[in-house]
This record gives sequence, structure tokens and C-alpha cells, in this order.
Amino acid sequence: MSAWASKYVIGLTGNIATGKSVVRKMLEHLGAYGIDADALTHRALAKGAPGYKPAITTFGTWILGPDGQIDRTRLSRVVFSDPEALQLLEQIVHPLVEEAIDILVRRSKQSVIVIEAIKLLESNLQSYCDSIWVTYVHPETQLSRLIQKRGMDEVAARVRINAQ
Repeated sequence: MSAWASKYVIGLTGNIATGKSVVRKMLEHLGAYGIDADALTHRALAKGAPGYKPAITTFGTWILGPDGQIDRTRLSRVVFSDPEALQLLEQIVHPLVEEAIDILVRRSKQSVIVIEAIKLLESNLQSYCDSIWVTYVHPETQLSRLIQKRGMDEVAARVRINAQ
């Protein structure tokens, strides 16, 4: 039973480029309220947001771009190649994302909620779900999608797949 009365919560997870967003959008089309935890993570690290200063304190000012925003490419090079760095980032971001999800679910008028989160099973979010759905594709399909659709080179794509 979900943590939210009168809500049925589907936790949607899977590795990068396995189709999570497509499944979430399909469920939204059917009337569910979709929440993208990755988008909330980006917002939590935006300049002026609650995770901005802790991230800079933890990783240094070198992660900032010329506009003062956190350069996600720079940050991702570190966190996806160093499990300890990833864990530090998650300690900053996960509580903020969970708080945002709680607010969004409580405000939602829909009774079915879909929480798309790549780290659903590794976080507290799984305990809020009535059902957990996992997307999967063959690793070579993931690799192809990351190279073709996201413009990653093969080495970066493999690092990201293996880190997640």
C-alpha cells in the first residue's frame, strides 16, 4: 500500500535507455500522473535550488559552467566513474527529490501515480509504491540508443550503463 491515501503508485525503473520515459508517457496518456525523478534531480541542482551549494561544496567550483550553473557533463564524468562520488551526490539529491515527489503526489488530482526513477530500488522511493515495473532491453540496444539519440561516444555510454 502506498504512503499516500487514495493513490495507487507505480514505481517505474530500469537502466538508462531502456524505455522508462516511453512507458511513463503511455501511462500518462491513459490518465496517470507521471513524475520524472531525473528531472527533479536536475531542478534540485539548479542555481539557487537546495542542492546547488551542497554539490559545489562537495565537488568543487570546477563543476560550474560559465553561467554559474552546475555543468552536468562535468559532474557526470566524476560521479559515473567513481561509485563513492555517485553516493555523495545521491546523499545530496535523493532527500530533495523524495520531498518534491511527496508534494507532487499530494497535490495530484489523479489517483494513479507513476514515479519514473532510475534509482527507485536503491532509494526509499520503493517503499512508497504499490507496484514496481522494470523496463529492460538488450545492452546493445541501450548502447545504440545512447550513441544515436543522446550523442554519447561508445566509451561514455558504456560507463553510464555500467554505473547505473
